[in-house]
Amino acid sequence: MSTEQNQWFEASVAQLNDPQNLRVWSIIVSLFGDLAQKEGAQISGSALTRIITPMGIKPEAIRVALHRLRKDGWVESSRSGRASVHFLTKFGRSQSAAVTPRIYERHPPAPTDWHLLISEEGAGQATLDDVLLLPQYVAVNRHTALGHGKIPGNLDDLLAIEFSKISVPVWLKDRLFPEDLQEACDRLNTALQGIKTPPTDLDPAQIATLRTLIVHRWRRIVLRHPGLPPIFHPASWSGEACRNRVFQLLDALPSPDLSELGAPQER
Repeated sequence: MSTEQNQWFEASVAQLNDPQNLRVWSIIVSLFGDLAQKEGAQISGSALTRIITPMGIKPEAIRVALHRLRKDGWVESSRSGRASVHFLTKFGRSQSAAVTPRIYERHPPAPTDWHLLISEEGAGQATLDDVLLLPQYVAVNRHTALGHGKIPGNLDDLLAIEFSKISVPVWLKDRLFPEDLQEACDRLNTALQGIKTPPTDLDPAQIATLRTLIVHRWRRIVLRHPGLPPIFHPASWSGEACRNRVFQLLDALPSPDLSELGAPQER
C-alpha cells in the first residue's frame, strides 16, 4: 500500500476516533455485530488486534475487554491450533440481532397510526412501564406513552386513545433529542464530512477498522433516540444527514470476508 493511502487511512481513523468514549468492550460488540453476527462466525485474536489497535487501543485492553465480555455471556473463545478465536454466544447474537434493524435502517418508516396510553399511579403505572419497554413506544411524561401501530391487548387499567393526526410541540422534541445527543450527532456528521472517497486497495483489516468506528459511533447515537419520523425532530437535528453519510461510507467500505482477516496483508 502506498504512503498516500496509508496517510488517508490514518487521517480517517483520526477523524472517526472518539477517544473520550472508547469503551473497548463496546467497540468489540460493535465489531462483532457488524462483521461476525451470524452463528458460526468467528474472528481470531490476531485479527481483532489488527482491527482495533489502529484506534489507539492497546492489546492488553483488548484482552481485558474480551474477559469482561466472556464473563457477561456475550462472547466465547476457543483455540484453533496455536491461535485463539472469538465468537458471539447465542445470547450475544440475540442481543445484536435485536438492535440491528435500528442501526442499519436506511429509510425509517413514517407511522400514521398513533395512540396515547395514560395511566394513574399504582398498578396502571406498572403496566405503562412495561409497555414502554416495547420499541414502538416513547414516554411523553411519567403517566403518558405515545405509540404507533395496533394497541396491545390486556391494557384495561390504561386509558387508550387512537388518532391519525399529530402535532409535536418543541418541548417534546427537545426531550426526545436532548442537547448532548444532538452534539454527538453533529460531531459524527462533521467527522464524516471530512472523509474523502476511500482508496480502492485498503486491506481487509483497515476496512474493518473503519467500519467498526463508523458503526460504533452511529450505534451510540441511533440507539439513544426513539425511531420517530421527521415531525418529531428538532430543527437543529442533523441525524438524517448523518444517516445518509454513514451509509454512503459503509457502502464504499463493503464488509470484508472473515477469512480475509486471518493473516496480515502485505504493505
